[in-house]
Amino acid sequence: VQLQASGGGLVQAGGSLTLSCAASGFSLSRHAIGWFRQAPGKEREAFICLINSSGTTDCSDSVKGRFAVSRDDAKNTVYLRMNDLEVDDTDLYFCASVMIGVDLSYIPGDPRGQGTQVTVSS
Repeated sequence: VQLQASGGGLVQAGGSLTLSCAASGFSLSRHAIGWFRQAPGKEREAFICLINSSGTTDCSDSVKGRFAVSRDDAKNTVYLRMNDLEVDDTDLYFCASVMIGVDLSYIPGDPRGQGTQVTVSS
């Protein structure tokens, strides 16, 4: 059971990227899969977007209107389309199974991918 994120890179502010989260060993369509970000040296992981088994999506207020999550069941892959990128979007992005924390927030569970770096330059 494994998740592998890819698609990160260096992009100028205002540009776009599409991240991919490919699964092996299990079917993504049966789980809620989310994208999270984590700053270097920090433990806190911030929720970005998720897509559940029914295909319903949800994103944090900070990215609504700019980011969108989707899933290709044939490819067993979840995508994060990132538009109008800002310098503050720079971080390590990873995909993971989604859990609900004690404060009812979305938190990453297992499995969890290694992450892909997104760097936005001004």
